[in-house]
Amino acid sequence: MPLPHVFQVTKYDPADRDEHGRYHGPEDVTSDHGVVEAAYLSAMAAFAEDTGVTRLAIRDPLLPGVVTFGVEAPIEGWGLAGLFPPDLTGFHDGAEVDLATGLELLRAMLRDNGASCDLEVDERFFVHVSFDQYMVIGSAEPCENAISRTRSLGLFPESMDPDHYYRSLERPPPQRPADDAFWTELTDLATHRGVVTLEEGYVLNACRWHRVAASDVDAIRARLTPRSRLWVWPDLDDDVAAVLRELPEDCSEIVWEHRDGRITSCHAEDEHYPELPALLADARAALAISGYARDRHPLLAAVLPDDDGVLRARWDL
Repeated sequence: MPLPHVFQVTKYDPADRDEHGRYHGPEDVTSDHGVVEAAYLSAMAAFAEDTGVTRLAIRDPLLPGVVTFGVEAPIEGWGLAGLFPPDLTGFHDGAEVDLATGLELLRAMLRDNGASCDLEVDERFFVHVSFDQYMVIGSAEPCENAISRTRSLGLFPESMDPDHYYRSLERPPPQRPADDAFWTELTDLATHRGVVTLEEGYVLNACRWHRVAASDVDAIRARLTPRSRLWVWPDLDDDVAAVLRELPEDCSEIVWEHRDGRITSCHAEDEHYPELPALLADARAALAISGYARDRHPLLAAVLPDDDGVLRARWDL
C-alpha cells in the first residue's frame, strides 16, 4: 500500500520548468559535494525526524555494472568505504542501518558514482533517489516541520500523488522462494551431476560463485547473503581451452576457478575474446554463460526468503 504523504525534494526551482515539466534553470545535475549536497542530507534527516525514524532498511541494493550511467566517474569502493567491510557484509536487501549510515548512503547516491539503494521502514517511510538528484520521500506523517526546514535549506519540496507514484514503481512478478523444496532439488541435482555451480547474487550487478557437491549444500546454504538471488548452473569445465573455443556469440559471463580455489567472473564482449586466454592462463576450470538475459537458462533459480519463510526481496529472476 502507498504511504499517504509523498514528496519530491530537489534543488530545481519549479518556476524554471516549462509547460511539460522540463527544467531549464541554472542548476547542474551533478552534486556540488558541498552546501547543496548537505542540504539534501539535512532535508532527509528532517523528514526522518518528523516520521520518528532512526533506523532504515536497505532495499534493492545495486553496484555499478559493466556499463555505468552515473553522472560522475565510478569511484573505488562504490562510496561504501568506511560504511561496510571490504566484502560488503551488511550491504544487502533488508539489512538495517542507522540514520547516520543512511545519510552517507544518500550522499553516495546524490553523487551518482557508486552504489545505490532505496531506504525504507515498512509502512512508515522511504527515500528514493532517481536520476539528476530527484529525491522522493514517502512518510506516514504529513511532515510539516520537515517541509518548512527543507524550504529554509534552499530546496524545493513538492507533494506528489501517492497512488500515482506507487503505481509507477515496477514490481517483478512473484519469484520462486529458495525453500526446503528448492534445496532438496539442488541436492538431488548435485548428486546426479557430481558438482554444480551456484551463483549468489547478493546485490544487483555483483555475485559470488560456489562449486557445490551434494555434501556441501547445507554448509553453503548457511553462509549465503540474506535475500540473495540464486542461479544454479552446470559445473565448471576442466577443459578451459574448450570453453574458450565455444564462447557464446557477442558477449558472455566468464566464470573461472583459480589455482587457489577462488572463483572469479567477468563480463566479456566478443571484441575482448582474444584477451581471455591470457586472463585465464592459470585457471583450472571455467564456464561460459550467455551475457543476454533471454539466453540464460539456469538449471534452477530462486530467491532466498527471510527466516520466517516470507519472500520479501523484490528481485526479478
